[in-house]
Amino acid sequence: MRIGIVCYPTFGGSGVLATELGKALAVKGHEVHFISYSQPARLDIFSENIFYHEVSFLKYPLFDYAPYETALAGKIVDIVKTVSLDLVHVHYAIPHASAALLAKMILKDHGYTLPVITTLHGTDITLVGKEATFEDVVCWSINNSDAVTAVSESLKQDTYQHFDITREIEVIPNFIDFDRFNKKAKDHFKKAIAPNGERILVHTSNFRKVKRVEDVVEVFCKVAKKIPSKLLLIGDGPERSHIEKMAREMDCFERITFLGKQEAIEEILSVGDLFLLPSATESFGLAALEAMACEVPVISSNTGGIPEVNIHGVTGYMSEVGDVEDMAANALKIISDDETLATFKRNALLQAKKFDLNIILLEYEKLYRRFLKVPEA
Repeated sequence: MRIGIVCYPTFGGSGVLATELGKALAVKGHEVHFISYSQPARLDIFSENIFYHEVSFLKYPLFDYAPYETALAGKIVDIVKTVSLDLVHVHYAIPHASAALLAKMILKDHGYTLPVITTLHGTDITLVGKEATFEDVVCWSINNSDAVTAVSESLKQDTYQHFDITREIEVIPNFIDFDRFNKKAKDHFKKAIAPNGERILVHTSNFRKVKRVEDVVEVFCKVAKKIPSKLLLIGDGPERSHIEKMAREMDCFERITFLGKQEAIEEILSVGDLFLLPSATESFGLAALEAMACEVPVISSNTGGIPEVNIHGVTGYMSEVGDVEDMAANALKIISDDETLATFKRNALLQAKKFDLNIILLEYEKLYRRFLKVPEA
């Protein structure tokens, strides 16, 4: 198949999933054409089956803001005419779905048929899509796509609740690449961080308010008073300085390490004993899944798509958003003895395997084949 993938090029969840999906499709022999305003951050391999098309747009004094959506539609039209894509898979509702549907209409006038598949990732529905300026466009884009998927049942239901949707939305969850995310032999690293056998708690995020990193620090300090522990904070973002200031004012500050942005997150997760994800909302909880693939159980909030990933009492525990007392108590249940911790670690890995890239990839291929002119055997 010749597949066009439209995505944001950043490290955000939608860009990561789209890029990793495209790379996996290319490995299986499909021809994949990435379309974005810059090269996706995770597009870090060379393959004869992968092509990147940069969307450029006219810098004209008349435009206060560059007309990216129009430029994207034009680029899709050009690529389809040049390489005859079988379909285009867009990640994030706006502006990608609306631009692809504009391209589809233009191409129809030139005798081309372009199926458009839209994947909803979260904030395109729960945040951006709710803005009055965008609401009708998002709704139209979903209803007019040839197929629509959501990364969790929770996001699917949110979409039905907030928009007048007249079509089916299918759930194809996020996935994990076990070639990358697996427990690494990093005992020397663990010994350096916790020389006296302390438990290691980990959190990774973009340090936005919705991630509630304050709760991470509070939970950790409560745990550290009972069991010797260390906290590794991975990532950066608008709340970083606030969290550092908060941590400095707490007794447990010397046990907290801010690691900033890291590429090899899996190596850090591999030394962890517990992952903290107290977010106000998560459409899926990919960070939790990455931790579980590295055999790290999860303490999380009970919101959004997280319950579809983290199984209460099996792979970790869930609490109501903001209930740091319960989260700390649940964390202590897991890490208080080695046998219990080992059981939760095994369970975390078993649950993560349900989201193996190779399993989810088959679901996307099955979806794509519905729109082939000549279905594959």
